[in-house]
Amino acid sequence: MIIILNQGVTSDEKNAIRSALKEKGFIVKEIVGQEDTVLGAVGTARIDPRMIEIMPGVSRVVPISKPYKLASRELKKEDTIVSVGKVRIGGGRIAVMAGPCAVESRDQILRIAGKVREAGAVILRGGAYKPRTSPYSFQGLGEEGLRYLREAGDMFDMPVTTEVVSPRDVDVMKDYIDMFQIGARNMQNFELLKEVGKTGMPVLLKRGLSATIEEWLMAAEYLMASGTDQVVLCERGIRTFEKATRNTLDCSAIPVVQKLTHLPVIGDPSHATGIRDMVSPMALALVASGASGIMVEVHDNPDKALSDGPQSLYPEQFERLMRDIEALAPVVGKSVERIPRIVPESIKAESAKVGTPSGSAVIAFQGERGAFSELAVRRTFSEDEKVLPCKNFKDVFDAVAKGEAKYGVIPVENTLGGSVLENYDLLKVEENVTVVGECEVRIIHNLIANPGVRIEDIKRVYSHPQGLAQCKEYLDVHLPNVERIPFFDTAGAVSYVKNEHMMDAAAIAGSPAAVHNSMEILVPGIETNPRNYTRFFVISREENAAEFRSRSKIDMASVTFCVPDKPGALLNVLDILRKHEINLQKLESRPILGKPWEYSFFLELEIKDVAGLDDVVALVKEQTTGFRILGYYTKAH
Repeated sequence: MIIILNQGVTSDEKNAIRSALKEKGFIVKEIVGQEDTVLGAVGTARIDPRMIEIMPGVSRVVPISKPYKLASRELKKEDTIVSVGKVRIGGGRIAVMAGPCAVESRDQILRIAGKVREAGAVILRGGAYKPRTSPYSFQGLGEEGLRYLREAGDMFDMPVTTEVVSPRDVDVMKDYIDMFQIGARNMQNFELLKEVGKTGMPVLLKRGLSATIEEWLMAAEYLMASGTDQVVLCERGIRTFEKATRNTLDCSAIPVVQKLTHLPVIGDPSHATGIRDMVSPMALALVASGASGIMVEVHDNPDKALSDGPQSLYPEQFERLMRDIEALAPVVGKSVERIPRIVPESIKAESAKVGTPSGSAVIAFQGERGAFSELAVRRTFSEDEKVLPCKNFKDVFDAVAKGEAKYGVIPVENTLGGSVLENYDLLKVEENVTVVGECEVRIIHNLIANPGVRIEDIKRVYSHPQGLAQCKEYLDVHLPNVERIPFFDTAGAVSYVKNEHMMDAAAIAGSPAAVHNSMEILVPGIETNPRNYTRFFVISREENAAEFRSRSKIDMASVTFCVPDKPGALLNVLDILRKHEINLQKLESRPILGKPWEYSFFLELEIKDVAGLDDVVALVKEQTTGFRILGYYTKAH
């Protein structure tokens, strides 16, 4: 039954009501709602509701019609928000859990954890105990796997979840994990449910292979009656007559369950489909159905996975899925749950890793400390390398050309803003510099302010014009009357707000800039379009090129040239590339300084090997003037 209390109920009256119910053998839960405070009383005992209704402090008593009492929305009207570490599941959020089906080794879980964390997953999954259909299949690493999972979670600042298969493992597991997972085969293992429920920890409860929705919610009731109110339901497909898929994913269960229970419900498209190519579309279908999150299996070498390789996404597939979810979330009125991106330790340091113009092991970049360019440096080079912040792009080229920096990292293209034309021009004129590498960084913009500043205090926002433009939708909706002030650099905007001690202003920049300047991220991930990436070139002098290029197989070349002013001149060059099956990845035209209406061309070519390009280059030179190879490198993936 539900006991609705008077708004002015006293603590003594509330305690008296609770005591009377417990004496009769009821389990009592207090729920504070937006309008009413209620006591939920469940159990096998029988009592005349009028005995409670006449007690001081009671407004009225309402019976619960559903067999699942604590899980019923009759008991609690508002959605339950389940907290797993710093991550919240439920309400208007979409929380993504990802990781391998099984923890196979320490190196494997650390590698995959880093990749899913960077892509946007907020909870790390991985099986340490594996219930398998065959007794001869891999059964998991047990407690050793739990240790590796915990280490990966701590290293990448993610809460972890894994499946419990036996009541005797509960005490061991609770010290390693943040959320228990009850698998489909154990949904009605009631002794296991009772033991896990006693811990009071969050639990992910998967729907049984052929379970009805009511049976599923009754299993949740076992957990809640035993002591935990932090239960997340997971639809993972049910067994039907269909053989084309592993299971039948019941997306219709999502809105049905949400009407019946206050508990959050997520989906598992990996186990539902069993086929890698179907996971992403079904994940989006779950989000469109209203799910509060998804659980996805990811493996960097699924062909050699010890468990469920065919349904595991490659990391790059998972990364694309995350961007699709972020694009879909606003359509269904939700936002993707986020945790701040991992910031390399070297960026956090005030000055320990800042180089002076010595050249031996210094990496130059444009911008202030904490800029996205510095993040690109740390994604490409080790933490031990020193960095040289430069005021502008030409300073980066000059530092490399003069030997003051061994390498430079420069942005050349953004998926939203297009090409960084200044750097293409500098590549052409600086003959002592060659391109040796490429990397990509996803641009995640955050609203950053001095500690203590509240959103309602903000009257001005500083950022690079591109940063302001890329966050226009957030600013229009949440800060429509705030002045938007362009600044030369996103990280520089953060430093400026900090150094001027502004308590009524904020900056838009990446989390490295916030961390480096000891500033507070008020709102993470405010960019309008989640498909926001910047591509960077690594440049060096020719004598340093071989060392960097030896890291991986070269498959790209960048060239520049001019063509005679006659019909078909450019087409002749492109036809040579076509005949030699060289794929053109990019074509950019740039005006020639001092020659009005004449242009040079910049091409990026996909090649099989450097030696095989010699014959093509000879033919192209016959059709062009001023031909120069700007560099060879490995395409960023």
